[in-house]
Amino acid sequence: MAIGAEDYIDQLLVKKYAEEKVDNHDNMESMVDPEKMMDAMNDYSTMYRNMMALKQRLNIACYAINARTARYRKTAAMQQ
Repeated sequence: MAIGAEDYIDQLLVKKYAEEKVDNHDNMESMVDPEKMMDAMNDYSTMYRNMMALKQRLNIACYAINARTARYRKTAAMQQ
């Protein structure tokens, strides 16, 4: 995946907005404490990682149960 404008319209947009000036956010006081925000993001990512691990373990357990209780039978197509 490349970074940058890939087609002609994107290139025109890059040229148009390349010289735009924006507010300097370093001089503004944030309404949200950055440490609290980082802690919240860390908690969310940890919870998501744990849920993904739990889902993987649950999938493995379900697969093992289904494989153990599977009953196979021959059909007419397989007997020919």
